[in-house]
Amino acid sequence: MLMAKVTPWEVSGEIDYDKLITEFGLQPLKDLPKPFNDVLLFRRGIIFAHRDFDKILDAIKKKKPFVMMTGLMPSGKFHLGHKMVADQMIFYQKLGAKVYVTVADIEAYNSRSTDMEELRRVAIEEYLTNYVALGLNLNKCDFYFQSKRSLDGKKSNAYYSLANMLARHATFNEFKAVYGEISPGKMAASLLQASDMLHPQLKEFEGKPLPVVIPVGPDQDPHIRLARDMSQRIKAFNFMQISATYHKFLPGLKGGKMSSSDPMSYIALTDTPEEATRKIKKYAFSGGKSTIEEQRKEGANPKICIILHYLNILFETNDEEIKQRIKDCKTGKNLCGDCKVLLSEKVSKFLKEHQKNREKAKKVVAKFVKDNNF
Repeated sequence: MLMAKVTPWEVSGEIDYDKLITEFGLQPLKDLPKPFNDVLLFRRGIIFAHRDFDKILDAIKKKKPFVMMTGLMPSGKFHLGHKMVADQMIFYQKLGAKVYVTVADIEAYNSRSTDMEELRRVAIEEYLTNYVALGLNLNKCDFYFQSKRSLDGKKSNAYYSLANMLARHATFNEFKAVYGEISPGKMAASLLQASDMLHPQLKEFEGKPLPVVIPVGPDQDPHIRLARDMSQRIKAFNFMQISATYHKFLPGLKGGKMSSSDPMSYIALTDTPEEATRKIKKYAFSGGKSTIEEQRKEGANPKICIILHYLNILFETNDEEIKQRIKDCKTGKNLCGDCKVLLSEKVSKFLKEHQKNREKAKKVVAKFVKDNNF
């Protein structure tokens, strides 16, 4: 078995999420109130751990203001892995959260692409348009670029000043622990990222300290820890400690992590139903045996089956149905081809409906972009 590795730069091996909870000092996520149990990602333990989530639950219970903050890297297509975060954004917004979304174009410029116009295009056409099509309400959302925080000078100054002031409250060794090889660009991006997480609590934004939740994969926990540490060291502001939830990874079609450079490793939300079906049939890794006879006799391994992962995490909403399908996989009653057909049908249905919504969303986004001078 390949030893698992989970860092901001690499995710590999078979991941033991219970072990990660212990290693990272997280808390298991359990005993959630009804609105959360109605959501597949929470109900099935896909969102499995947290830091200081009680603050968020208390705000929801008492109907007090809170923020859900996330960021996007504007590179490549918006795919099903990104949908996991988008679903959480929309869920929290419906619970009353103000949603903050940063486009990490400065980080992308320093680490991936120097074409700022292309980064802007991807952020708007891929991410923002899909967010709206999935249900995000832009009237209750603060969407911005790291390179251009706000046309309001006071807000913009506060955001960039915070990023620079935070530099005093972190050590070189802390940066090195998160980023490995350090460059000025990576350090600047890290400070901006911390400002992204903390600045909603400034008086220029939400007006006062308040709960902020950030949903991430466990590979991003070093960024969360660094921001949390700096927030408590900087005494110029009375920041409430930020909260975070951690979700399991949606694997690539071929197994392992999705790669933006390999379009056959993911299903994009702009793929046609026919393209998605071809990818599933040709590339989706299963836990099946080499022959039908062998699988009927010995069963397959649902733990490594990408098809069942996709059904469990995103597409099979009936809990009893997914349990039965996993059981039938183990006993050999179901064959991998049967599950591929089912997944293809569900994905195709979703894409058809979503792409109709995307066409409607384009008009909403075009007006939003114009009004905000992006």
